Amino acid sequence: MTLFSQMRGLPVLTLTDAVEIGVVRSVTLDVATGTLTHLHVGPDTRKSRRKESVLPWEALHAVGADAVLLSADAPPAPGPDGSPDVPDAVGLRVLTEGGEERGTVRDLSFDPESGRLDALITSLGQYRPDRLLGLGDYALVVRSG
Repeated sequence: MTLFSQMRGLPVLTLTDAVEIGVVRSVTLDVATGTLTHLHVGPDTRKSRRKESVLPWEALHAVGADAVLLSADAPPAPGPDGSPDVPDAVGLRVLTEGGEERGTVRDLSFDPESGRLDALITSLGQYRPDRLLGLGDYALVVRSG
């Protein structure tokens, strides 16, 4: 398993010619399936003229300790309109369906090959993917109990 905190900030390189297209900024989490569906890649510096790109998880060849490699047949890096408008889960507050505060999302543990979420790590503990109910701008909602 890999932690998103280990992946954030890594360079994203093309597999065939090792061209850096940017660095990992965030991921899109689909709470219904418990998977990471898209990788958000931003410029490596504020002075860069590149804009954020959004790539489908299937475009990844490998997630390593030093870089993320894109498949040889990965589509060219599209703009931010390539993925659902879903907020980054890391940093959001966690609430139960009854509105009880359950901490803040600190990290995501996932399988780097499939993007399947293993655990949502919060300031007060961990949640399995099957406990996730919804994700919005304000909070991530989990089943209580």
